[in-house]
Amino acid sequence: MSCFFRRLTGIAIFLTALAACKPPEEDQSLPRATPESQGIPSAAILRFVEAVEASPHELHSFMLLRHGAVVAEGWWDPYGPELVHTLYSTSKSFTATAVGVAASEGLLSPDDRVVDFFPESCPDSISPNLAAMKVRHLLSMSAGQEPDPTFRVNSEQSDWVKGFLATPVVHEPGSVFLYNTLATYMLSAIVQKVSGEKLIDYLQPRLFGPLGIEGHDWESCPMGINVGGWGLRVHTEDMARFGQLFLQKGQWGGVQVLPAAWVEEASSIKIEQAPGAPQEEKDASDWLQGYCYQMWRCRHNAYRADGAFGQFIIVMPELDAVMVMTAETPDMQGQINLVWEHLLPAFSIERLPADPGAEAALSKKLASLALPAPRGVGTNAAAAGLSGKRFALETNDLGLTEFRFDFTDERCEVVLKAESGTHILYFGSGAWHLSETTRRGPYLVSRAPNHLTGLPPFVVAGAFECTDESILSLTLRYIESPHTEYFVCRFQDNGLEVRRRSSFERPDNWAVIAGTEAEEVSVQ
Repeated sequence: MSCFFRRLTGIAIFLTALAACKPPEEDQSLPRATPESQGIPSAAILRFVEAVEASPHELHSFMLLRHGAVVAEGWWDPYGPELVHTLYSTSKSFTATAVGVAASEGLLSPDDRVVDFFPESCPDSISPNLAAMKVRHLLSMSAGQEPDPTFRVNSEQSDWVKGFLATPVVHEPGSVFLYNTLATYMLSAIVQKVSGEKLIDYLQPRLFGPLGIEGHDWESCPMGINVGGWGLRVHTEDMARFGQLFLQKGQWGGVQVLPAAWVEEASSIKIEQAPGAPQEEKDASDWLQGYCYQMWRCRHNAYRADGAFGQFIIVMPELDAVMVMTAETPDMQGQINLVWEHLLPAFSIERLPADPGAEAALSKKLASLALPAPRGVGTNAAAAGLSGKRFALETNDLGLTEFRFDFTDERCEVVLKAESGTHILYFGSGAWHLSETTRRGPYLVSRAPNHLTGLPPFVVAGAFECTDESILSLTLRYIESPHTEYFVCRFQDNGLEVRRRSSFERPDNWAVIAGTEAEEVSVQ
């Protein structure tokens, strides 16, 4: 199919344009149905949820679809359906979709050479391997570079296109798999180059609008190009819509939003990740089933969009099902295994008899999902001694300069001063307190100089506990992302020791900062 995209018919292009012009409906929510009506026992879904809660995997949401209907969905409080969620590398599948749409419009071909899009950014000497690199090699993570240049270029350079093209291409493109997020960025840059629009704007009338996806945003690089390989934030149901679109071979609401041939091309294996791996290792891994176009093949003839810490859109064509999860997990394979273990065997071809008792038990469980807020003892006594105190911090790598604490009956207010500005954070007593902050939270790609720039204030949920009169623990969840920030404040002899870590760091990896009590001042 190497020349397929140059031979797309005018009908396919017309249908894509028709989808772009289709006005959004008032309510484009996915239909809902009982699990049994779609051939899945409610009891099996309940077992899955219980297994999740007994595991080390912290799920924030999930949505299970069968035959186009949502049969189960849940959010662990303080996460909720109204919140967008950081997708990390699940963003890559949306970027590849933009490439497919651009190909259907005749703007590019997977067989186009990468260097031809950016003659002004190429090195003076173009190696044979760089000259041979095509769009399809970016799509299939086989660009030929090694090691992955992403973090080096992102953190050291403002012109990521030039940085990518200057990276040696040590392997013949198409011959070796190497996960390369900067290659995905290049796809975004190519779409912007040929369309004249940023990726998010290009996709608006062609994908987001037809699917009813709203309230999304996408980070950009210092040059104003959407980063492509990460940085997209959408709602859980939007992820489900995207998966369902692929399951339906690109059709949505009776319109061919994506060419069916592109869906087939994008979701089929293009390269093996480890051709020499033992078969028993392949049989146990959803990361060794083959890579597609910015998607991964799974066991059980499924495929998925995949983001760090457990952001998944799993499409199961043989079962006519889609499973979506947002999470923070230390073991993404273990998270997927819960789906295969508890849900996969439960799918039935036929509609199942209604089971009111099981349906009620599942509904009750889904309505009560919550991540417990910290609860400590001696809160009132500790709060009384700390309220109004201000502490100046010693110089530290986190850029924190000052803490001030104020307590009411129901919450703790922390005024945190940092190099980034003054931030007021709120923490509930034994319950999550929702607020917004401009403080940037923990982030895997925080070394990228433009990370999170231009996004609105971040929604956070905070809770505190005092284990005794000298220790105050603060938990701050950035609930539009997978991550949480922890502070443990120890007070002694007019001094303060702050220990801080993020949820994706090792439990013993605390940054320790010393501080001294300062003269009280009014907070403006």
